[in-house]
Amino acid sequence: MSDDTQSAVATEDDAPLALPGDGVREAVVDDLRNRIGDALIDSHIVPNDDLTVRVSTESWAATGAALKAAGFTFFSWLSAIDWMPSPYGKGEDDPTVEKEPIDMTIKQGVCGGDTRFQVLARLTDLNRHVGITIKADVDDDTPVVDSWTGSFAGANWHERECHEMFGIGFNNHPDLRNMYLPTDFEGHPLRKDFPLLARMVKPWPGIVDVEPMPEKA
Repeated sequence: MSDDTQSAVATEDDAPLALPGDGVREAVVDDLRNRIGDALIDSHIVPNDDLTVRVSTESWAATGAALKAAGFTFFSWLSAIDWMPSPYGKGEDDPTVEKEPIDMTIKQGVCGGDTRFQVLARLTDLNRHVGITIKADVDDDTPVVDSWTGSFAGANWHERECHEMFGIGFNNHPDLRNMYLPTDFEGHPLRKDFPLLARMVKPWPGIVDVEPMPEKA
């Protein structure tokens, strides 16, 4: 084999493989963009696996309705996430051990974001066997978005829990009463700056002294 031939073979072998396409999920993104326009801020496709989109806060409820009309009729869940790192460290950390300084930089996940809090929901098109995660920013000063209960009755419970645990309001929700905590409870336990006092005075129950396995004879 000549040097030129060897060089050509090496180039072909070393070339990076092209990522597989995903026409189904790409079509979902295109259809959603046609339905809500510029309110679709970003999308992320894991080929033949998953799809995430980020939409504007104002279009949160309209996006749910648009996706339902597009065939995503199965409501799976709705929740929120607080991207702020906990100033208290991780819950499983031993409180008797001195902690390293905590980086409080807020870093949003897939599709990015501009605020500390985001709402997320998951829908599935049962006919095409395709799921989609939808996320939207929640204003830091006025943490409120429109309710999905007009499109999905199942969102009722999830929005109540989200309101109780994160302090996020849902416009037009029929009843945002607490489900777990007393009505006069102050604070929202799933916010990262909510102090879990029990973890500050006692190690997480998962931290235990484990005896080493006996050595084999």
